[in-house]
Amino acid sequence: MPTFLKAFVAGFGSTLLFHQGLLAVLHGAGWTARAPWNLAPVPPLGVPSVISLAFWGGLWGIALWAVIARSGGARQWVLALTIGALAPSLVAWFVVMPLKGMGPAGGFDPSILIGALLLNGAWGLGVALIMRLFRRHASG
Repeated sequence: MPTFLKAFVAGFGSTLLFHQGLLAVLHGAGWTARAPWNLAPVPPLGVPSVISLAFWGGLWGIALWAVIARSGGARQWVLALTIGALAPSLVAWFVVMPLKGMGPAGGFDPSILIGALLLNGAWGLGVALIMRLFRRHASG
């Protein structure tokens, strides 16, 4: 399987497992009202929200892996966490939210800012882990 496809699968899967898994923990703890694995349809195609999110997570996975692939060891994990937390969050805060009429960074609500960093950081670590598993499977 080509590397870019593995990175897409890693990003897609990390969204479903790590991003949404942490969201389930945060929701269960009462830290957020936002429920994980949202199946409500979203325009324009009417696909479940979580599948749309995972698709974008797959595209972000390609970009993240392109940046961190040549790193190894602890550096790769730190980059996965840092870039994973920051890049998608910044785009969500300053592009997506304003396009959806929410204002920049959701009005700078600390729970939105911290939540995005936590969820996207977990996603980034998940991408690195899944890509490492792909590598081990290919060599073993």
